[in-house]
Amino acid sequence: MTVIYELNTLVWLGELSGRYGRPVALGDVPGEAWDEVARPGVDTVWLMGVWERSPAGLRIALGDEELLASFRAALPGLTEADIAGSPYCVRNYVVDPSLGGPEGLAAARAELAARGVHLILDYVPNHVAPDHPWLTERPDCLLQGTAQDLARSPESFLEAAGTVFARGRDPYFPPWPDVVQLNAFSERLREAAVETLVSIGDQADGVRCDMAMLPMNDVFARTWGERAGPVPAADFWPYVIGRVRERHPGLLFVAEAYWDLEGALQQQGFDHCYDKRLYDRLVHEDAGSVRARLQADLGHQRGLVRFLENHDEPRAAATLPGEKERAAAVAVATLPGATLWHEGQFEGRRVRLPVFLTRRPEEQADTALRDFHGRLVAAVTPVREGDWQLLDCTGRPDNLTHRNLLAWSWTTARDHCLVVINYSGEPAQGRVPLPWAGLRGRACRLTGLLDGTAYDRAGDELAGPGLFVALGAWQWHLLSLPRAMVKSASRDRGD
Repeated sequence: MTVIYELNTLVWLGELSGRYGRPVALGDVPGEAWDEVARPGVDTVWLMGVWERSPAGLRIALGDEELLASFRAALPGLTEADIAGSPYCVRNYVVDPSLGGPEGLAAARAELAARGVHLILDYVPNHVAPDHPWLTERPDCLLQGTAQDLARSPESFLEAAGTVFARGRDPYFPPWPDVVQLNAFSERLREAAVETLVSIGDQADGVRCDMAMLPMNDVFARTWGERAGPVPAADFWPYVIGRVRERHPGLLFVAEAYWDLEGALQQQGFDHCYDKRLYDRLVHEDAGSVRARLQADLGHQRGLVRFLENHDEPRAAATLPGEKERAAAVAVATLPGATLWHEGQFEGRRVRLPVFLTRRPEEQADTALRDFHGRLVAAVTPVREGDWQLLDCTGRPDNLTHRNLLAWSWTTARDHCLVVINYSGEPAQGRVPLPWAGLRGRACRLTGLLDGTAYDRAGDELAGPGLFVALGAWQWHLLSLPRAMVKSASRDRGD
């Protein structure tokens, strides 16, 4: 199972430069810093924001008072030097020279590979910067307008090199002022997208596709109507991914996906898609809502990315108070599919930094939270290689708190593992019948994966009414039972 660790590359390198008292680029990151990134349990690093940022986009950002206000709120003492422009306003898919250029990225990839860790990079399929070379070299890759469009709606169109282009947008919000819209229905654009992704595949092991639902035929047609031209017979992603995998068959495709389109994107070729629905339920809803989400088809769930934060979402420490954050972390760490962790999440950072900025405010690390995450991520790695099953929780008619319990199991070659979480702010009690054969007639010892706490229980109880649990608010069990114990019980009975 893929476990992704997202790094804000520009900010990370800046902090390393301060730490080591010299400029640090991707090609000369000290080995100990790579060791910290390639931590136990992480198998993929996402270096967010490595491509050339747009000077034109930066000028637009510097003139946007609302945007500047958000920068000041996140970073007291903000100066113009702290603003680098958006990494999603891409000037060119070449590693920014300030980060070490292509040679630096190659060295970084080699360092990660030496530690058994894969590298993924960004791709933005919907738009490019207003000074991207395609505006002059490949204008037919972009969505064009007319002089009348520009005069009528200057917030939606811009002129460059004598041609009017549409500004990038999605169907639900006003256009973004700093980007130009690509035409997902253009055959030339699709060819160029394949070319770009093949180039990324030459430099990385995977690609995270920003707002991946926007080029889908039905979404793009709804956004742009007749202006986009005839709807192609083939959808965007099957066309593009199929051709890229002719060159890079193992390239991992990860989709940032919203609007419940993750299933459609999986069918169109993505390995993993954001599970925004689960995120919203963990943050804003209750155990019953989370459980309903986990009843989805297992094949679908294996293609999801579970997360509690990323650079687009608020920090988990700011939205999940106290022990709720740990309970939610245990959930996402032990569910099928990929897991995404965000640099700073483990330490309890609370400030969501706008991606335009080069540095972030000082925040005191929560060392207990950091230790918890370190143990959790490492401990669940072998667990997630097994077979997952959602479990029922039962309780007495006069005590319905069992409805606040979430439970599932993993079965690996060596161990049975059980996860039970009280996803509520009040105590909960209930029973969890365990699905493993060979429990009856055996004394069983369940052991905590993080703390080694042992629970001795009769196998008849575990298989029959089920393991009794009494958990305080937001508390959880992460337990293992060696399969050898269960097998020996079967042999004792002559099964």
